[in-house]
Parts: sequence; structure tokens; C-alpha cells
Amino acid sequence: MLGCCPADTPIEFNCKLGNSDDQVLVDKEQYQRLVGKLIYLSHTRPDISFAVNTVSQFMQAPYEEHMEAVKRILRYLKTTPGKGLIFRKTDKKTIEAYTDSDWAGSVVDRKSTSGYCTFV
Repeated sequence: MLGCCPADTPIEFNCKLGNSDDQVLVDKEQYQRLVGKLIYLSHTRPDISFAVNTVSQFMQAPYEEHMEAVKRILRYLKTTPGKGLIFRKTDKKTIEAYTDSDWAGSVVDRKSTSGYCTFV
């Protein structure tokens, strides 16, 4: 990953990962290790949370398509070092919250996805 191309976003726009029988399975343990580390990292990097949630749905049978999505997250992280949660002392005490959702957006199981972001 040292000489990889940078990625501007952690996941492709309108990325629809699914299960396909015509693809090659990748090393399940390596995939699980990478995704597990990304889950841990997403606690302080909320910008990758949606992408990590998407790739974590395929932990039992990851295909090459899923591993490519994980590698894209890693390329994105390489281009955005130093980002994360920052809490500064301030007199301003405001809370802003935003939310968004879709309905039956998952190609695999037709489940909905929702997300939120809170600024303190």
C-alpha cells in the first residue's frame, strides 16, 4: 500500500456491494483482521464509518470486490492523515445534530441504513 493511488472518498459513490457466485473468495482471516482494525479506527474517524459498516457485512464470505472496497478505505486514510475527532475548550455551548436514512438500500438483504452526526 506504500505506492498506492490516493482516494478522495472512503467508498465509491452509489457503491452496491453484494454477493456474487462468479467472483473469487479472498482470505477470510486477513479480511476480518483488516475490517476489525477499521472498525476500531472508525470510533475516532467518523468519516469512514459508513464505508466500514458496508464492508463489515461480508465478513463471512468476502469476495475480491469487498477486499477492493477495504483497500479503497485504506487509500483514503493514507490521503487524510491527522483527521479525527478534536475537542476544544470553548465558551460556545451549542449542539447540532443531523440525520439521514434510506429505505431498503442494501442490494443483498433490502435493509435500510440510517446515520447521524452530532456536533458539540
